[in-house]
Amino acid sequence: MLGTALSTITGFMIRPFLVLYLFDRLEGSIMLPMLVVALQPLFGMVVSWTGGGLSDRYGRKPLMFVALMLQMVSMIGYVFSDEVWHYALFSVINGIGSALFMPAANAQITDMVPEEKRAEVFALMHTAFNVGAAVGPAIGLFMFKWNASAVFLISAGMFLFYALLVTIKLKETAPLLVGGDRSPQRTRPSVTFRWAVHKPLILLTVLGLPIGMLYAQVETTLPLHLQTSFEHYKTVFAAMLSFNGIAVILLQIWIARRTESMASHLVIGASYSLLAIVAIGYGYSEVVWLLFLSEFIFTIGEMLYGPHYQKAISIMAPPEERGFYFSVNGASVLLAKGIGPLLGGWVLTATNGETLFTVLAVALLAAGAMQYRVVRRIMSRT
Repeated sequence: MLGTALSTITGFMIRPFLVLYLFDRLEGSIMLPMLVVALQPLFGMVVSWTGGGLSDRYGRKPLMFVALMLQMVSMIGYVFSDEVWHYALFSVINGIGSALFMPAANAQITDMVPEEKRAEVFALMHTAFNVGAAVGPAIGLFMFKWNASAVFLISAGMFLFYALLVTIKLKETAPLLVGGDRSPQRTRPSVTFRWAVHKPLILLTVLGLPIGMLYAQVETTLPLHLQTSFEHYKTVFAAMLSFNGIAVILLQIWIARRTESMASHLVIGASYSLLAIVAIGYGYSEVVWLLFLSEFIFTIGEMLYGPHYQKAISIMAPPEERGFYFSVNGASVLLAKGIGPLLGGWVLTATNGETLFTVLAVALLAAGAMQYRVVRRIMSRT
């Protein structure tokens, strides 16, 4: 929780303004910043799919340490970048690091926490994540105006601190490495896809794409869309993200405890419906209070969705394949963040923000109806 909170403070100092920063540095191009931002999750997705079982075979700690160091290098690289390919290269490195870290971290939480407490613990981690969302955008808005390089260097320092924290404080929990000779496990072959076995995992992953697409638009096209309705759009955007983070800190644990015993398919289905309403709000709000109402609904939707979705994955995954399952499922978010900026930028350029978010709302409703059935079937079988 400590490492997550510290690293996401600096992460949210950068993420909301990276597209706007690149937009200015690349002479007002829309598609070039979208391409640079998209490279990070796309390369991360490749690593996630091909290296999904690495933390199962080699341990959670080594993967997390390497991942955090790669992200540190990428932050330092941004400081010295002045060409498009420089930004692209360090975005790729950042994407690889992020893709290696999250599945290993989620798998370790699953190793450590009893099944009946997992939704609450994943909610606790989401709360820590939103400490950064609460204070990071406001600090980032100020610091990008003052000195953008300092933001990247501070973030690099936080990744280094987190890597040291993982090395010193965490214990290895991978079932294949704990309590036995490690040498046979290091040569254990990777898990391979079998449709009959992994069909539920693939369906969960594919149907999670629209939610990932919504997150991708929030970080890329939404601030550009807000320019058409709000004069001080950067301030409005930073305030929205801080409002979201504060609301999660205040409400996430309470909501997780109240919904822990509820059927996960009901909670997940409701969250898709709420996020579809949010997409319409983002697209059509022309006054600040409607925009913040949409952001509050977004907050409720993500607080319902995340912990129960991760709980479903943790229950479905065999203990020796947890890293693999979380890696494959994480590819949904990475793919959405990869193609989301490109598709969103193209639609925004060709039409307008209203059209973009209306299409996204329809996709959320359709995927939510199918995800409801898939999760209900998974939970009933397990």
